[in-house]
Amino acid sequence: MINPNKIEEMARTIQAALPPGLKSVGEEVDKKVKQVIQAQLMKLDLVSREEFDVQTKVLLRTREKLQALEDKLQQLEKQLSERG
Repeated sequence: MINPNKIEEMARTIQAALPPGLKSVGEEVDKKVKQVIQAQLMKLDLVSREEFDVQTKVLLRTREKLQALEDKLQQLEKQLSERG
């Protein structure tokens, strides 16, 4: 899920960039900015850091297995060509 601290940080950054007249509205702007950010982020197809790390490890293991199979195939092809 999305880290609430990151949403807070983005909301503060956006609020700091607002013109002085809008900043006076303060709490309401902060609340709305957080809602908009959260709604937009929920539309994105994001994964958690944990899931990303898990998938990275899966990909690494898959690459290692593929390399081992390629090496084995090359070895078998070499043996076959030496016989024929």
